[in-house]
Amino acid sequence: MGSLPHIVEDCMGILQVFSDGTINRCSLMDIDFNIPVVDDNSVAFKDVTFDKRHDLSLRLYKPKSANSNSKLPVVFYFHGGGFCVGSCVWPNCHNCCLRLSAGLHALVVAPDYRLAPEHKLPAPIDDAVSAVEWLQREALMSKSGDCDAWMGGTADFDRVFIVGDSSGGNMAHHLAVRLGAGSAKVAPVRVRGYVLLAPFFGGVERTRSEEGPCEALLSLDILDRFWRLSMPAAETRDHPLVNPFGPNSPNLEKVALDPILVIVGGNEILKDRVESYWRKLKDLGKKIEYVEFEGQQHGFLTADPYSEVSNEALQFIKRFMIENSN
Repeated sequence: MGSLPHIVEDCMGILQVFSDGTINRCSLMDIDFNIPVVDDNSVAFKDVTFDKRHDLSLRLYKPKSANSNSKLPVVFYFHGGGFCVGSCVWPNCHNCCLRLSAGLHALVVAPDYRLAPEHKLPAPIDDAVSAVEWLQREALMSKSGDCDAWMGGTADFDRVFIVGDSSGGNMAHHLAVRLGAGSAKVAPVRVRGYVLLAPFFGGVERTRSEEGPCEALLSLDILDRFWRLSMPAAETRDHPLVNPFGPNSPNLEKVALDPILVIVGGNEILKDRVESYWRKLKDLGKKIEYVEFEGQQHGFLTADPYSEVSNEALQFIKRFMIENSN
């Protein structure tokens, strides 16, 4: 008799991969988040299917103070989770989107996307493009009044911003490259800028911060596990979707990009890699801003969106949106 299947990859008990290829993924009800939902009832939300073929939904958030006399900017929020775990309905992401909608006075669009290892890269990035194309369809239908009521009456399709946290930040980068400056491919939607919250990039060569101390909830072992599970088969961490400046990555010098704001915590494992990303794009003449919050660890804005430091980060995002709205 052969041996019984055993766990070969374990992502915090939420996702487990067994030796026979079986995958066990906890449902929302089975996860002990120990995170209360913080809802002051100032923002309404609802779920909408945006990709029937892949059974993907998104959650829309709208300030209850919104009215048809003033259009609101649209802010996409792509959650983190190493491409392997996470959902827009998880309480940490839900709290963050409530805060973004109220604090930025914006319509927030929080899509889910396919997860690894069942769906490896580039599936999540393809899903991000699909979510923006859903907004494009809504914008086109708004002219005849056939779009979602929240969108037709409130959304300013000419002021769209993409926010991505961790793996969502990686997706935001690749969206910026795919759509290019002006986002003509998804007209009349106009993406004005991208906010990358500690984007999840990698590389074969380690950075100093990656080799430094672990964070409370994140370690190099966890990062490597996420990459093993999410990368295409037989690839390395220098794959272009992992390392945007790897040996086989496209040359971004002649790629026109919309403005980018990068935010990272000073105590993050990913800090040096994120800072390097900023410096390289800046050296290429791209419009990119880097903000580092001393002493903060990975995911600080999503983990506690009502903290003092998160409020400060929110002000940077708000200023970035105002400066790039015209």
